[in-house]
Amino acid sequence: MEESLAITWRRIPERYRLLGTRCITCNGNYFPPRKICPKCRRKGKIENVQFTGKGKIYSFTTIFAPPSGFELEAPYVFAIVELDEGVRVTAQLVDCREEDVKIGSIVRMVFRRIAEDSDEGLLHYGFKFALVR
Repeated sequence: MEESLAITWRRIPERYRLLGTRCITCNGNYFPPRKICPKCRRKGKIENVQFTGKGKIYSFTTIFAPPSGFELEAPYVFAIVELDEGVRVTAQLVDCREEDVKIGSIVRMVFRRIAEDSDEGLLHYGFKFALVR
């Protein structure tokens, strides 16, 4: 996962704090952050919002043939998580087996290492989700 240091630093707010946006006009929440509300367009007023990271499984699958860079993690569970704020995000589920996961299961965001460029390269961190037991 070759990514420049500048891009990594620009993505820290959404990767490290689950930062999105809310339109004050229509009260819609969005992730990743938007500059313009897709519903209100120019009439919308956008503000930054930090999501709680709590939600439930909307859908999930098990990845057996992962993309490049994630071969050592396969198989792993990947899910669409609907946050309490109504936003849906995709993320890997950690610390669980596929048979433990059910649609509607309660999850919480956890902060984990996602990848590294090389043995001495840049480490990439971000959010994943874990089941609340």
